[in-house]
Parts: sequence; structure tokens; C-alpha cells
Amino acid sequence: MSGNLITRSRGLLRSLLIYYGIPRRAARLRTFYAQFVPRGGLAFDIGSHVGNRIRAWRALGARVVAVEPHPDLLRILRVLFGRDEAVTIVAAAVAAAEGEAKLLVDHRNLTVSTLSPEWTREMAEDTGFRLTRWRPVQTVPVTTLQALMTAYGVPDFVKIDVEGLEAEVLNGLDTALPCLSFEYLPAARARALACIERLEALGEYRFNWSVGESHRLALTAWCTTAAVRGFVANLAADDGSGDIYARLLTRC
Repeated sequence: MSGNLITRSRGLLRSLLIYYGIPRRAARLRTFYAQFVPRGGLAFDIGSHVGNRIRAWRALGARVVAVEPHPDLLRILRVLFGRDEAVTIVAAAVAAAEGEAKLLVDHRNLTVSTLSPEWTREMAEDTGFRLTRWRPVQTVPVTTLQALMTAYGVPDFVKIDVEGLEAEVLNGLDTALPCLSFEYLPAARARALACIERLEALGEYRFNWSVGESHRLALTAWCTTAAVRGFVANLAADDGSGDIYARLLTRC
């Protein structure tokens, strides 16, 4: 894999410190995800990065399918979870169709690795990404959510964090998921709106959201499709990122 070894190592260390080095973060994650991930259930982590969600879900007693295309991050996941029989690590990206795609990476900040050149151009206009420089590093295999469900079963919860490819991930789905989350960014609001539209086509959902890494739902009562559309449409440029949560109406 291309990239200066020192830069790659620093990028990995940065990710590990961010996601494992903050005191009490693991406890907050467990408390937050307990409302979505039942003991003995199944969770898909689409874009696993260094696996802090995997750790939280395993602590809740769930089985996990962890999907990650980045070779350096896969090595970390295999060290941390490779011996856990309840964790399946899938070395692939997820999109609308199976195949292969070029992975774009900034080795200094591995959290923004993506398959989407269009998304990198959108983010280049965001001040938070002004120092980010994506480079194509290698071709990776691509699977779909439907293929993962065929192989591993219907998940109770799916986390989708794939840097601009969230709508494409949902387009690779033929049936409604019980519960899921996907990332939103003000600079890429059209992509979040596309996710909402796709979910509306699959089933009747109710929505909520969590700002940044707060691990708290913003609403006390889950809202309609129209309300979450309004939230996304009215995001200010400096509002920052977060995650939108969707539940089938029968689960609310």
C-alpha cells in the first residue's frame, strides 16, 4: 500500500487515540447503543474504522459484522477482534452494486477515507477539510447490504459511516432495515436527503438525530420524514456533522 510509513503510522495512532483514548467514551457508547442493539442481536458496522462501535456492541452481548476496506484499519480490527467468534470482519467497501472501486485516503486522517471522488470535491469547499488531501491508494472489493444480509442475516441495527457513500449503500438494499444510522454533513446535505428518500421508498420510518459525537438523541419523540427533511435542509454551514437514526414505524 502506498503512503509514507511514518505518515500512515501517525494516522493510525491518531485514530486509536481519538476513539479509544477519551475517558468514559466507551461507557457512553454502551449506554447509547443499548436502545438499538439487543443482547443476542446482530449489528452491522459499515465503515468500522478502528472498531470502537464493535467493542460497545460486544459489551452489550451482540454479534457483529464489521465491514472495512482500508488495509491498515483491517489489521487493527484483526488484532483487536480477530479471535472473537462473535465478530465477523469483512474486508470490503459497501455500495449500490458488487464489484471493485478505488479507495481514496488521506493517510493523516483515516476517518475520511472514501470511494466517492464527488464527495471529496464537495468537502474541499468545507473549511473543516481544508487541509485534507485525498489520494487513490488501491482497488478494494465492494459488496452490498443485501449481500451481507443474505450471508449473515437481518441485522437489528446498522451503522453506516462511509464518507459520502451512505445513499449508495442504501441503494444496495431491497428490503427495509429495522433500525439504522447514517452520517450527515452540512456541506453534503443532498446526500443525507437522498438517504431519507431511499428509506421512505423502502418502508415507513421515524427519525431522530445525534449531533457530533454527543451520543445523545436530539429529540425526546421520534419525528416524521418531513420533519427530518426540514432539519437537514436547514443545517447551517457551521453546524457540524452528526448521525441520523431511523426506525421502522413498527419498532417505535
